[in-house]
Amino acid sequence: MKNFLLSLKEGVAQKDVPAPFLPHFQTLIQLRALIAKNDLYVLEPSHIVGKMDVAFSGTGYLSSLEPTRSKDLIIEASGLHGAMRGDLVVAKRVTNKRGGRAKAVVVYIAQRAFAKSIVYTKMSKGKVVGVNVKNESMFEITASQKSLKQLPLGSVLKIDNITNAIEEVLGTLDDPLVDEKISLALFDKKEFFTKEAETEAKSHGDFVDKAYYPNRVDLTDLPFCTIDPVDAKDFDDAIYFDVDNHTLYVAIADVSEYVYAMGAIDKEAIERGFSIYFPHKSIPMLPRALSENICSLKPNVDRLAYTFKITLDPITCKPLKEELFESIIHSTKRYTYERIDLFLAGKTDDADSADTTILKYLLPLHTLTQKLRDIRLENAFSFRSSEVRMRVDEHQNLVSTTVEEETPSHGLIEDCMLLANKAAAKKLGFGIFRTHESPSYERMEMLLNDLALIGINAKLGADIPKMIQGIQAKADALGLREEVDKLIIKSQKKAIYEPENKGHFGLGFDIYTHFTSPIRRYSDLTLHRLLKAKMANDEKKLTFLLKDIAPLCEQISALERESDKVAWDYMDRKFARYMALHVGDNFKAIVVETEQNPIAKLDDELKGARIFLLDNDVHLLQRIEVKIVESNIATTRIYARVTRSFDV
Repeated sequence: MKNFLLSLKEGVAQKDVPAPFLPHFQTLIQLRALIAKNDLYVLEPSHIVGKMDVAFSGTGYLSSLEPTRSKDLIIEASGLHGAMRGDLVVAKRVTNKRGGRAKAVVVYIAQRAFAKSIVYTKMSKGKVVGVNVKNESMFEITASQKSLKQLPLGSVLKIDNITNAIEEVLGTLDDPLVDEKISLALFDKKEFFTKEAETEAKSHGDFVDKAYYPNRVDLTDLPFCTIDPVDAKDFDDAIYFDVDNHTLYVAIADVSEYVYAMGAIDKEAIERGFSIYFPHKSIPMLPRALSENICSLKPNVDRLAYTFKITLDPITCKPLKEELFESIIHSTKRYTYERIDLFLAGKTDDADSADTTILKYLLPLHTLTQKLRDIRLENAFSFRSSEVRMRVDEHQNLVSTTVEEETPSHGLIEDCMLLANKAAAKKLGFGIFRTHESPSYERMEMLLNDLALIGINAKLGADIPKMIQGIQAKADALGLREEVDKLIIKSQKKAIYEPENKGHFGLGFDIYTHFTSPIRRYSDLTLHRLLKAKMANDEKKLTFLLKDIAPLCEQISALERESDKVAWDYMDRKFARYMALHVGDNFKAIVVETEQNPIAKLDDELKGARIFLLDNDVHLLQRIEVKIVESNIATTRIYARVTRSFDV
């Protein structure tokens, strides 16, 4: 939407408007916000496209999307016309009779930032009101006081932002089971599928009869295996390595065989975009009849796959030949990362006959992927990343956290998938790429200023990867590598999906896309469809798939960010609920942000909670002990004071 609105400034022909944006285009013409100029429709000069911010007083501030406009425009409460914080709008400048700062009024709300609000009820001056869980702001709910008083105080409600009417009662704030519902509702996500989607998914059955697929390459005699987290149920990818011919097979679940474009499942999948993973369950992008059954590359059953066969040079490890075809595989074994790590460490005493067969190719493949990684990191860099995993009990109370770090088994799978993703990108030409631009010099300068405060001095150079590698070497010497890596990641731009290739800075690749996870990412499913149409020389289908690919890429990128935010919000709620029981207790933490409000991350027996510090005299990466002062379960904010520092 953002890119479409900006394109109106230069002018757009009606025939070139992507279908999803055509209703917006026509409405703007009716509102006279667009004017005809030759064969194009151009945004009328007095109109501005921007993003709204709304103060507690009700006054709005419009930040223009055009980089040349620096000052915000004031929009009085009467001129908001329903616009809310974060909304993308088209506004019209108006004359400020009193002089001073420029003003505007909203003429069209192009995209809502938040379609719903999540509130809990409380008494205020004898009335039941709603309190927004995001910012504690109060507003009146469109419902009678009699009906509201029948609900227990602290009831959590989903409110329609247009009408302020109650859409759903989610539960009560004191119930840990409500956290999952709040996190999903905040981003307007749903757990359950439509009856039509479920029926369509179940219609594909539970097994694959390869006799029905004579045109597919039969790979069922090859001992493929899958390697995934211990709690995984949706197995996207399986691998096999032909040692003698130095050929890697990367078999990916052939989801596009089952999910038809514009079908009931597809309509659901394009709204979800990604699977969401909570500590206790997943919210899949596809119905479980597909994601955990017929599409999943489970062991000891035949499954349809879309497979890359990549022959590598034994010396340089560069791909000599990359073949892509539809296949049938029969995975021999399902492994966890932990199990493979034991094998790679030489602990194979309890290996059975199937393990022995697989290890004959897995161990040489591990050696190959280590070499591939060394070659890749000559022109890129790696980060020591760790992910906090949370465990909750049957009542969804926080029990413990563990830190999951990258291990040799993770590296093995990652480099196999990178090979397949690069190979897919090379066959694409135009469609859906995973792009990552290099960071701006301004962001790099900010990073170097932060690093100087902790004793890491570096000069800004044209070769940013080399500069970052130098910073990481100094961080290693100080024992701060993981913390510094997080600062470096924060300074970079986010990777997104785009229809044209722009390379991937972080990976050091000239071309890259996402091919290997179609069960949980709509981007990969889209790519599979494009590749199949292209390989079949089906120009009609390819044209159809590419017609609105730019807005689709933009939508998928936004959905990716949303799915991450849902999972993070859930964890924040569990931490806040835990800390509400530990007000007055002390915990160890590390300062991770000092701009504006200092923030620390919990680094004790429990790890990862975000803590807002009430002290300003702290420095970046300082290790501290804090006393919990307050924990707001609704907003998830935990406040603490520093009691001592562990820095020498």
